[in-house]
Amino acid sequence: MLFWFVGTSVATIWFVFRDPRFDYRLLVVGSVAPPAVDVWFGDARVLHSLAFSVGLLGVVMVATVGRQALRRTLLGLPLGTLLHLVYTGAWADTSTFWWPFSGGFGDARMPIAARGWWNVPLELAGLAILAWVVRAAGLADATRRRHAWRTGQLELDARRTPARRV
Repeated sequence: MLFWFVGTSVATIWFVFRDPRFDYRLLVVGSVAPPAVDVWFGDARVLHSLAFSVGLLGVVMVATVGRQALRRTLLGLPLGTLLHLVYTGAWADTSTFWWPFSGGFGDARMPIAARGWWNVPLELAGLAILAWVVRAAGLADATRRRHAWRTGQLELDARRTPARRV
């Protein structure tokens, strides 16, 4: 699965932060990193645990004290891994999610594999979300697309996105 994690992560950060300077590139990497890394171990392991994502967030925060621009760029990685845990339902497997406090990984399966055929509609939903992001960010325009590719930033356009409710 790719589109489900990328689409939901980008849309979530977009709606929550609305920061035009946020770099979405590492968010995308973080949202697909847990299955991409853990597949080499055969099943869900460390990257599917809350401790990994929170630890990564802590490392980024401590390593970037006083360097706001670097922090803004690197923050996408732990946010992506945290959102992966949410949108994959990793919390349903308590032995992996709460590792190392649970004692071990048990017989944890990759959440993607455990979902089976449900991956198809989720991927289609992810594609629909990404299509909406492309439209809302104006990525059909080559200049905006190049800017997004070079900086990782999406230029939000209030005319294309719903107003934020307070």
